[in-house]
Amino acid sequence: MTGSTYKIIELVGTSDVSWEEAAKNAIKSAGKSLRGLRVAEITRHDVTIEKGKITNFRVRLDVSFRYEE
Repeated sequence: MTGSTYKIIELVGTSDVSWEEAAKNAIKSAGKSLRGLRVAEITRHDVTIEKGKITNFRVRLDVSFRYEE
């Protein structure tokens, strides 16, 4: 039986609409330069507040992809 090895990196995605869109933006951007993205785990949510209103959503994600030698 052969196994696989995966590398995990941390990404931060942003959006002025929602946390979901922030995560999608991060994955879309990472997918332009990384192959074999497998799993993303959101590890943190936060927002930017200006004048009492939310102006930006951010998510921090741990993303795994297949390690190729």
